[in-house]
Amino acid sequence: MASGEIVFRDESYQAIGACFEVYKERGNGFLEAVYQECLAMELTERNIPFEDKPRLRLEYKGRPLKQEYEPDFLCFGEIILEVNAVKQLSDEHRAQVMDYLKATGKQLGLLVKFGHHPKIEHERFVNQPLSRVSRVS
Repeated sequence: MASGEIVFRDESYQAIGACFEVYKERGNGFLEAVYQECLAMELTERNIPFEDKPRLRLEYKGRPLKQEYEPDFLCFGEIILEVNAVKQLSDEHRAQVMDYLKATGKQLGLLVKFGHHPKIEHERFVNQPLSRVSRVS
């Protein structure tokens, strides 16, 4: 991937566009579950491939863990889409998306906040592979 290139640009624009449409129809003030259900309908209507509440397996040293992650949506098999109906996103919301990315190896996470007026707010998180820095003596 070239430097400065947007990860899953077209796919993420499609997913965020579906979120904008849900907000346009529903506005703010609903529970998160309402937005999730509406968004599932909108993603289906737009022919965006997604899984609703997918169970993502975790591993440790190649062995499966009992713990699983369950983001709100996995779009296009690659983009984790997490929905919130809060007035303010916190570092815990952001950390949750980053944890999903690190644990699964997925490259892109979208965090969408429906609890804001007059429009949704969203943040993009890109999972960058760790680079090892070696010290020169």
